[in-house]
Amino acid sequence: MTGTTEVAARLTGLVAALRAHGLRIGTGETVDAAEAAAALGFTDRALLREGLAATLLHSADQRRVFDTVFDLYFPYGVGAPEAGGPGPATAADRDHLRDRLAAALADNDEALTARLAIEAVDGLGGYGSSPGADGWSAYQTLERLRPQTLLAWVRDDVWRRGGAAGFTDRLLEDEVRRRIEVFRTLVAVEARRRVAERRGRDEIARRAVVPTADRVDFLYAGRDRLAELRRTVHPLARRLATRLAARRRRASRGAIDLRRTLRGSLSTGGVPMRPVLRRRRPARPELVLLCDVSGSVSGFSDFTMLLVQALHDQFSKVRVFAFVNRVDEITGLLRHGAADPEGLGARIRAEATLTGWHGSSDYGTALGEFAERYEAAVGPRTTVFVLGDARTNMGDPNLPAVRRIVARARRVHWLNPEPRPQWGTGDSAAPDYAELVAMHECRNAHQLGALISRILPV
Repeated sequence: MTGTTEVAARLTGLVAALRAHGLRIGTGETVDAAEAAAALGFTDRALLREGLAATLLHSADQRRVFDTVFDLYFPYGVGAPEAGGPGPATAADRDHLRDRLAAALADNDEALTARLAIEAVDGLGGYGSSPGADGWSAYQTLERLRPQTLLAWVRDDVWRRGGAAGFTDRLLEDEVRRRIEVFRTLVAVEARRRVAERRGRDEIARRAVVPTADRVDFLYAGRDRLAELRRTVHPLARRLATRLAARRRRASRGAIDLRRTLRGSLSTGGVPMRPVLRRRRPARPELVLLCDVSGSVSGFSDFTMLLVQALHDQFSKVRVFAFVNRVDEITGLLRHGAADPEGLGARIRAEATLTGWHGSSDYGTALGEFAERYEAAVGPRTTVFVLGDARTNMGDPNLPAVRRIVARARRVHWLNPEPRPQWGTGDSAAPDYAELVAMHECRNAHQLGALISRILPV
């Protein structure tokens, strides 16, 4: 394979991997990336990275995925390192590596830090019984080296050398943490590069790249990813509001008025040149959210509540109810909590009455209480959204309460954050509820946005 062919294969592989992770990259952007690569050359890898990012990416939140995939298709090296020699093999060697790493961090020597990351993976990250290694693990490397324990040593060394000018104690600690995090990232990049050489970069790009925030499963998103998701609420709401407004304009046109169309065609010899539409003036619909805020489902419910709150102008009325095994209205809490999205869940659980004599979710009891206490919240113009995994902890699902809600509402949709194959397993009553209401798999923000733009009433 010639050099030009190899570069073209790497670039198309990079684009394909980014598309597989949900990034929208068209043919024009791919051509722009190829022209940028030709203009920038390959001697300066950092410059090439920035050039390709500028041509392929549309938003800052895509950068994490891009950087990881770029390191696979345009690595800084191939094979085991020649410089630096073999990595640490004994405890004494490991301690010596830690001392060198501490000195590099204190000096903020980026080049030496990068070489030490390679040495660390080479000596501490390999596993398996083959002559080289069956694989390399960043986690194993960092667990054996434990760079986070060097914080105090590096901080004190910087102070001792007089290199902390302009830093307070707190700022210096933050700077040292940043340097340690850079080293941890370099270790992860090196381990992933070596695994990709053995198993194929296409496979690693597909399986070992952290997805963008909107593709992360709500049930498995950590605190950092949920916080990142909350920051996307308002941009997503603006896009959805535009789509809903377009749907509303189309819906207001109405069907063809056959009588008026035929009457108008008399002036054109009976040919209906100008169809006349019945003008509709639909009132804006009402929306009710009934949200399970227990356990891991709470992240999904919190995000969806914030999104609907951001869309409240699209509806004549929005009411939100939360439950674990008791139901309480939280419309007011949500309105005031939108300014502090990260504290919304804690505020709801602190100020609303959501549990009775135990803290586990009980859909049957909660749905029954909603049907009894808040029946007036549901009417012929109301669309009800139930948010939850439908896991009843082996309790009665109370299907009559659901039928009662369905009978009063215009429509009822159930958004379930669990994968469809898990519906009906264990204590899941999802198949029973799905016989009465339309149940949709909604595992991440991307699916949620698509569902809302499709099924929200106009």
